[in-house]
Amino acid sequence: MHRLLPLGCLWLLAAPPGSSIFQRPTGTPAPLHLQYLLEPLHPTVHTQRGATATLPCVLRALPRNYRVKWSKVEPANYGESIIIITNGLFHKNYGPLSPRVRLRHSHRYDASLTITDVALEDEGRYRCQLVNGLEDESISLTLHLEGVVFPYQPSNGRYKFNYHEAKRACEQQDSRLATYQQLYKAWTEGLDWCNAGWILDGTVHYPIINSREPCGGRLLLPGVRTYGARDKQKDRFDAFCFTSALQGSQVYFIRGHLNFKEAGQACRSHGAALAKVGQLYSAWKFSRLDRCDGGWLADGSVRYPITTPRQRCGGLPDPGVRSFGFPSKEMRTYGTYCFVGK
Repeated sequence: MHRLLPLGCLWLLAAPPGSSIFQRPTGTPAPLHLQYLLEPLHPTVHTQRGATATLPCVLRALPRNYRVKWSKVEPANYGESIIIITNGLFHKNYGPLSPRVRLRHSHRYDASLTITDVALEDEGRYRCQLVNGLEDESISLTLHLEGVVFPYQPSNGRYKFNYHEAKRACEQQDSRLATYQQLYKAWTEGLDWCNAGWILDGTVHYPIINSREPCGGRLLLPGVRTYGARDKQKDRFDAFCFTSALQGSQVYFIRGHLNFKEAGQACRSHGAALAKVGQLYSAWKFSRLDRCDGGWLADGSVRYPITTPRQRCGGLPDPGVRSFGFPSKEMRTYGTYCFVGK
C-alpha cells in the first residue's frame, strides 16, 4: 500500500526517468498524438455489479516530472470528477469512489485504475490523463455494466413523477435512472413502450418497435422517440430504470395465497426480503427466472417473469416481466418473490 501525501507533494515529487520499453503489437502503431500513454486495445471494459473491474492505463515512458490523474466524465453537469492523482510514488484518492478504487501498479509503468464492488452509478466514461507541463495527454475508457432497462410507474397511475421523484423511485427498486445509451440499447433488444419516461440526463423518451396509433401514429418510423429536456420540477412522466445483476444474490418464488403483509413475513421467515422490481428484472434477465405465478413485490405490485412465452402464461409472444398492477394488499390470491443477497 502506498503512503498518502498531501496533494501539494504530488506536484513536487517526480518519478525516476525511464526509456520507452512497451510497444504495441505489430501492425497497431500508437496514434502520433500519444507520446507517453499507450492507446488501450479495448476502450470498453465490460463488468457486472459487485464485481472488480480494471480500467487499463499504461505508460510507455516516464517523464521526469509528471502526474497521472484519473477522472470520471459526468455528462449530466458537463464536468469531470477527480478520482485519484499519482506521481508514480505516492497517490491521493478523491470523491465518493475513494473507498473502492486503487491503482493496480503491477509495474512502474502501470497506472491502471481498479474499482472494487462495482455499483450501478460507476458505469460511464473515465479519463486517464498524463499531466506533464506542455505535453499533457489522455485516453478515455468506458466502463459498461451488463444490465436491463425497465419502465416504471407508481401505484397511482402513469405520468406521476417529476424528475427527482423518478430518480428516487428507481433507486428504491434497486436500480437507477437509465442513460440514453442504455435505453437505446434496450430498444435495439426489443423494448417497446408507449409511455414516456425520464432518463438520467433529465430528458424524456419512449422506445417504439411497432409503430401504432396511440404511440405517435403508424407513419412514424420505429425508434426512441424524444420529448427532449423537460422541467425537472413541474413536468410529470414515468421512469426508465436500469439495473444489473448482483453477484451472489438470488430471487425465488414462494407459492401460496398470501396478502401483502403475509408475503413479507414468508420471505423474512426464510431469511430473505420481498424482492424489488429491479431485482426481479435482473433475475429474469441474467438467471432466466421463468414462472407463470404472480407474486408480490416490495412496492406492492404483483408481477411474474417469463423467459419462454407460452399460451397459458399470458399468451404474449415475447419474453418479459408481466404485471398485474397494484392490487389491494388485502387480497389472498398470489404468492411472493423473495430476494436474498450476498
